[in-house]
Amino acid sequence: MSTEFLVKFFGLFLGILARTVLPWLRKIREGRVRGFDRRYLYSASASLAIGLIFTLVLFPRFDGGAEGLTFEALFKLFSLAFGFGFGWNALINEGGAWAAGPEASGEAGGAAGMPVR
Repeated sequence: MSTEFLVKFFGLFLGILARTVLPWLRKIREGRVRGFDRRYLYSASASLAIGLIFTLVLFPRFDGGAEGLTFEALFKLFSLAFGFGFGWNALINEGGAWAAGPEASGEAGGAAGMPVR
């Protein structure tokens, strides 16, 4: 495996991990959840699979510039992959929420998100 592939993979993986874990930790702090729901793993796995395919297609060959693969060039690649993974997982989560409908998330209601009685 090349250094470029590893940087892409770990950037993508850490972006997806951050997008999965941060909302879960916020919900734990708020007392809304007690354990880790498998849905988080499913969306993270789907995001990793699709994101890795798209990352390899969108960034097929990374050119580090005239100096070659410097730390700065690899950091830029990592940042791109991290942002791509974070954003892709957000799209997967949002798509799942739209597909499930408002009754699954408890958001069905009237004005300002108030429940309808």
